[in-house]
Amino acid sequence: MFVPDFYTTLAAKQTAEIKEKSSRFIAYAFPVQTEEAAKQMLSDLKKEHHAAAHHCWAFVLDPAASFQKSSDDREPSGTAGKPILRAILAAGLTNVLVVVVRYFGGKLLGVPGLIAAYGLATEAVLQLADKKQKKVRYVYSVVLAYEQQHHLIRILKQDELKFYPTIQGGQEAIIFEVSPSKSTKILEKIQETLLVEPNYIAYEK
Repeated sequence: MFVPDFYTTLAAKQTAEIKEKSSRFIAYAFPVQTEEAAKQMLSDLKKEHHAAAHHCWAFVLDPAASFQKSSDDREPSGTAGKPILRAILAAGLTNVLVVVVRYFGGKLLGVPGLIAAYGLATEAVLQLADKKQKKVRYVYSVVLAYEQQHHLIRILKQDELKFYPTIQGGQEAIIFEVSPSKSTKILEKIQETLLVEPNYIAYEK
């Protein structure tokens, strides 16, 4: 799976509201890192807007936008969650949750009207929201004898990578960060030069 070096998300929570045939559509957009966090925000909004007819939502997670979920919350199938999701993806965002709270105004909108209303509410809140770009970095560690570390440091400095020494299991080690696009080249260079395989720790996002 392709993982980008950078992705765009929201800098902070944002709200927007539109009205269609007396129904109120209040859109909330949040930056989120996990599904658990998204579910908690949704739960909080349901409590805040307990009298609303619907709480429709969608979220996108992962730098590559690979994890996506949505819900129509009792609106006709495909009329709410999917339009919200499409608007998030069209904005080029990830690690974002959007919840659109609907207060029914007494007039039916029909399927096309609902699709348009939920999509427009999401577009409105995302246009207002401040965006920020975040970098993605894989984190590796390499266990090396002290006298070999300068060879590794030279490789890391050549590519201007962030690194720092540490102790792992009582042994000298160096932890370094590398962007996804450079990771294969750096790992191959380290393996060929030092005959050691870096240990993958995690990735920061």
